[in-house]
Amino acid sequence: MSALPMGRQLFTRALCFKAPYFRSIKPLMTELRPGKAEVQIRKHRAVLNHLGTVHAIAMCNMAELAGGMMTDVSIPTSHRWIPKGMTVEYLKKANTDLTATATCDLPETWPDASELIAKVDVKDTDGNTVSRMAITMWVSAKQ
Repeated sequence: MSALPMGRQLFTRALCFKAPYFRSIKPLMTELRPGKAEVQIRKHRAVLNHLGTVHAIAMCNMAELAGGMMTDVSIPTSHRWIPKGMTVEYLKKANTDLTATATCDLPETWPDASELIAKVDVKDTDGNTVSRMAITMWVSAKQ
């Protein structure tokens, strides 16, 4: 849909309709392909903490969206996935709009069941990494 006028916005709205929890951060999916996904959020009142910076859980939310969508388009249609765990590092205050970029190493062939690690870096508008996540995805063949 990225080729359509407002295609990215329409795609993101449809995504948030399917998974309404993500609506709270008002994301924009800016890139999506096997092995990589990118989500942006604006710094706005709903994602702020008491310090006036982007809340840690808002960053986790955008990381889960980026990592989940990247996993979804990366695995074969014969497989499914579910998040199994997340490791989070908060590196500095998030004072600006943010971009979460999820990447992973894709296997040559897909086993019946395995873990896939989605690595997510969340950066501010100056390109500084404000948080880093590793999301373990359980990927298995559909029964």
